[in-house]
Amino acid sequence: MENTALNTHPWLKQVHVSFVVEEVDNVLETVVHGLAKHFERFGNIVQQEPDEKTDMIITTTKFGEVVNWRKALLFTGRRRFKLSKTPTVLTIVHVLKTKFNEMLSYLDNALKTKPLNPDDFRFPGLAESAYQVLTEQGNRGGPILALLRLIQGQTKSIRVLLVVGDEKPDEAYLFDLVGAYPRIDAKDNARFYDETVLRLTTAVSTHEITNHQVEDDMIPHKIWENLSSVPAMITAAKEFGKRNFFTQMVRIADLVYIPALAETISSQYSEGCFATWDYTINALVTTVTGSARPVEKDSISEDDLAVIDGVRPDGQGAIVKHVEGKRNDPPSSEAVEMYALDRNLPRVNYTKPDGSVVKVPVTRSKLHGHRGIIVFDPRKVEHVSLDAAYYSFPVSCSTEAQAKGIEGAFSRAKALLNPDDPRQVVFTILPGHGIVIVEKWVEGKVPFQVIWEYMDKGYLEVSNHVPQGKIDFIKSDDGRLLVKDLTNSAVFS
Repeated sequence: MENTALNTHPWLKQVHVSFVVEEVDNVLETVVHGLAKHFERFGNIVQQEPDEKTDMIITTTKFGEVVNWRKALLFTGRRRFKLSKTPTVLTIVHVLKTKFNEMLSYLDNALKTKPLNPDDFRFPGLAESAYQVLTEQGNRGGPILALLRLIQGQTKSIRVLLVVGDEKPDEAYLFDLVGAYPRIDAKDNARFYDETVLRLTTAVSTHEITNHQVEDDMIPHKIWENLSSVPAMITAAKEFGKRNFFTQMVRIADLVYIPALAETISSQYSEGCFATWDYTINALVTTVTGSARPVEKDSISEDDLAVIDGVRPDGQGAIVKHVEGKRNDPPSSEAVEMYALDRNLPRVNYTKPDGSVVKVPVTRSKLHGHRGIIVFDPRKVEHVSLDAAYYSFPVSCSTEAQAKGIEGAFSRAKALLNPDDPRQVVFTILPGHGIVIVEKWVEGKVPFQVIWEYMDKGYLEVSNHVPQGKIDFIKSDDGRLLVKDLTNSAVFS
């Protein structure tokens, strides 16, 4: 791949892209031509028609037009082109700048209307219950996030490139399933296409690592029912629920009616996960995935928990232990990152309640959420950065790239490498995605207690806004650091 001034990931691969253009105007035609040219500039293959080598299909539509699911390439591409699997599908949507600003203003006003009027959120192509998704998402991430879900619902496409401009692109926003909306400036024409192509190449150069392996031996239920970590996880769920940490689960059926949904993507996706180390079984107790069935993370039972005993040697998933007599659903999609995070960190001695000493990972508990941090106290909390490329070219959840990025960030944490460091909590920001927070072992505290107490004391303030790219820190008068989003601050309300 050709070198560029942009800071890219070293693992980007050559990708095969096919443009299946359904509808164009002058701006869409310009963007399609520009993307094809720059895909080839970076050594990728632009195909005339999708085949078994195709990594991404790119299609087009105009803003506000409803794509029938029976024609949407996300649901029909595999059959239409006789493929064994469905490539990643991206839909390019063009909107005039005036219309874009009008929609953001309209949604902003609708979200602020009290009491809420569901009729303000009724749009062509969406389900009757769509206002529930649009309002929840809008209240969490501002009008841009509500607009994101609206466009995804109308285009029947998870990944969308929303191009804003009249005669030519002025800017673009790249949407994904979790709710990322990074802004790409188009003032510099060449840089705009370079950046867009590299963002898309990044998305298809990694893969999910959810092929978990279940061990043959099970944990006896007699041991399970006596683990201190199980009630601690249930308590932690309630505590974080009180603090409104977990965002509401998005159910696709609430947004749009698609009968073929179950065959293509999960019917819902979860709002985060958390895990804590249990020294009795020497394994990680974590929440289960929300993609298999609805799981409200602020109100869980023991059936909503799984046990991670390691990571597969090939890295393609976690090693899972089942529990006798319990429902055993797979762990959260972030299972590998939760376990692998400790691989390059020390182990420490921990004194159990009975006085005996055991070796445990330096991190006790881990919290992954689709939230941001607005301010933190560096005297109490350490922030660790991902490698630079992750801020320019973010990756998505449950992927190999995300797990490696998180592992690398925490492996550099001074507070973890030195167990005597007085800072008990460490976190990193995942651009366009959320945050990962870990706590150390503190005598007299139950799992996650340090984290929620730090939230209460203002050492770590959770925000609705998830930074979409590069971040900066501004020191406040009280010594805390404010987190500034350098990518999308203008569209967050």
